[in-house]
Amino acid sequence: MYGRFGKIRAHDGQREALIGHLLRAAELLRATDGCLMYVVGSADDDPHGVWVMEVWRTQDDHRASLTLDAVKALIAVARPIIAAMEPAVEFTPLGGKGLPENIAPQS
Repeated sequence: MYGRFGKIRAHDGQREALIGHLLRAAELLRATDGCLMYVVGSADDDPHGVWVMEVWRTQDDHRASLTLDAVKALIAVARPIIAAMEPAVEFTPLGGKGLPENIAPQS
């Protein structure tokens, strides 16, 4: 498995719009082969930040998702309201509640 966790900062007053776009991305990814989890979150003490945690079957599945027309269109719409993207932390999910048990970690 392959995971990513990162923070995206919206321009002033645009956090809710960015959250809306990212939640639409989550809906698109429900039907995307290889996407196991895509979670969008926010913190009450940060009016600009949005957190995204993704778990994929493989890193290649994640890369392939970025070539989908619907995903590229959503990125194009969201990009103007993004002020900054902090470097994502990549990790190897090893298991836990909500993750499939029958997928071996990527080596």
